[in-house]
Amino acid sequence: MKKTAIFVLIFVFAFSLAYAHPPQDIQITFDGDAKILKAVITHITSNPDAHRIAKVDIGLNGKEIIEHKISIQDNNNTQAVTYLIPDARPGDIISVEAYCSISGTLTKQIKVK
Repeated sequence: MKKTAIFVLIFVFAFSLAYAHPPQDIQITFDGDAKILKAVITHITSNPDAHRIAKVDIGLNGKEIIEHKISIQDNNNTQAVTYLIPDARPGDIISVEAYCSISGTLTKQIKVK
């Protein structure tokens, strides 16, 4: 009985990881006049309540400036986020790091023009 229970737990864990995946892409835009960062994170899932983008971190020149926890993904394909970044200047590097609620992360960055 004990071996069966352990086998079932391992199987369920492995099965859930098989469907887990990091975000596939992040499209970033920054409006330098308005100081608005927009990011659309591609993360395809059949259940955005449970398997979703769970957190987005925003960095400015290598320093984390925003940590945004997300309870439910916008839809089955993407999560959109928008932030005011008043300290961004031309030449600065803004990074967006997206975290899957089950497994994996993806980071993309842009240079402020």
